[in-house]
Amino acid sequence: MSWIPFKIGQPKKQIVSKTVERDFEREYDKLQKLEDQTKKLHKDMKKSTEADLAMSKAAVKISADLLSNPLCEQDQAFLDSMTALDTAMRRMDAFNQEKVNQIQKTVVDPLKKYSSVFPSLNMAVKRREQTLQDYKRLQAKVEKYEEKEKTGPVMVKLHQAKEELRPVKDDFEAKNKQLLDEMPKFYQSRIDYFQPSFEALIRAQVVYFTEMYKIFSELTDQIDQAGLTDEQRERETEAKLTELRALSIVADD
Repeated sequence: MSWIPFKIGQPKKQIVSKTVERDFEREYDKLQKLEDQTKKLHKDMKKSTEADLAMSKAAVKISADLLSNPLCEQDQAFLDSMTALDTAMRRMDAFNQEKVNQIQKTVVDPLKKYSSVFPSLNMAVKRREQTLQDYKRLQAKVEKYEEKEKTGPVMVKLHQAKEELRPVKDDFEAKNKQLLDEMPKFYQSRIDYFQPSFEALIRAQVVYFTEMYKIFSELTDQIDQAGLTDEQRERETEAKLTELRALSIVADD
């Protein structure tokens, strides 16, 4: 936490105990870290949802491009496979959009709203610090007159200085007490605030991936009629590639 470094008008009397100041700095430091973490999480969640949408949109684009391939006009089996793939990608995109919308409402938006509270908190801390500086300045002024010879004019100024100090002292103590009482409560409230959001995030992901399992299981049944393993498909692809390389038009000179 940044404090005003100037020493002008500093009183000899310690008006805020080191224990109180240490407690205040500890609680405020926790909230500053919470603010940074909340902003980072909000930014990361936005990036994640944007990447999710981009991924499903790209998959739909690829399947549409494959479906428009001239080969589909010549090979019915290839057309059937690409039609099944395109249908699956569009279903995936629809479920993904639904998931992203749910995460936006239950996670991203609450994170943004939570972050919007911190400027008010920081302003309250700033007002407390400004009042503390006024308190120190006026206390130093009182001490200055208390050290002077007790003449009539000095006593009048001392009385005026004490009258000026009293409301500022009361104002600081009220601000300080309020912040010391409420900062720990605010920090502790993060658990009750965020727990429903993170539970909603988990539920949205579970629903989405459950549907993805169904979609791709159906797709596998539709296009994997030969029942070949990945290794068998790889060997078949290599064999086809070898045949292509044997053609004179692709042979090395």
